[in-house]
Amino acid sequence: NSVSPFQVIRPEPCCVCGSRIRFGKTAIKCCQCQLLLHTKCREQCPSLCTPRPHHHAQPREGVLADFAPSTPPMVPTLVVQCVTEVETRGLTETGLYRVPGAEQLVREWKRKLLRAGGALPALSSVTDIHVVCGVLKDFLRGLKEPLVTFSLHPAFLRAADIPDDAASDTALRHVVSKLPPANRDTLAFLMLHLLRVSHSPDCKMDVFNLSRVFGPTLVGHSSANPTPLAIMEDTPRQCKVVARLLSLPSSFWRGFVETEQENLVPM
Repeated sequence: NSVSPFQVIRPEPCCVCGSRIRFGKTAIKCCQCQLLLHTKCREQCPSLCTPRPHHHAQPREGVLADFAPSTPPMVPTLVVQCVTEVETRGLTETGLYRVPGAEQLVREWKRKLLRAGGALPALSSVTDIHVVCGVLKDFLRGLKEPLVTFSLHPAFLRAADIPDDAASDTALRHVVSKLPPANRDTLAFLMLHLLRVSHSPDCKMDVFNLSRVFGPTLVGHSSANPTPLAIMEDTPRQCKVVARLLSLPSSFWRGFVETEQENLVPM
């Protein structure tokens, strides 16, 4: 099967050994099934290749609003279900969102949930809560544009860079209010969830740790194809944005999601 050299922009797991291929490293990508592997793992890779079905990339086909209900709070059911499951049995787990779940299970469950439509399969049957965390992160990462949107990305970075905390908070509140309704409601729902995770002593995931994990996922870059330089420059600023957002009071975030609770009951 034909393979081509590929420079890794976002750290991704090797399909052979499972460990992450780091940013900037050269990896090998299969031209047929798009799987990535370390150059050193080439020999262990099975020679027969089964093309991966196109629906693996399904979430990339939409922005957040495509998955959200049409009435407020506009939070996708997949997000509500993952968060509910994590809060039901995950708040005593060390390294929540930092410890990776098994990649194959994460992909399988994300596909199941995205294909389910109305009644979603129960996540209670997923033994490892880190897989549920992985599904949520993978869904958010796979969107066509990050939660803070490409157009508002620079405004979020600028607001977080303001040295005076009070002025930074005011600017961030203003930028949050300009987000599309589904993005704003989902961001609020996630911030309330991450604050609960940060307050759990068992998780050992404070605001600093959570902002490092969620900076690239929620804030991303200002375009779909950032240059390696932009990636390097954006990364610390992405984390800063999430840390500043998590410093806003819960009451601010609750204002967006507690208007109508009907959509926040997992199906």
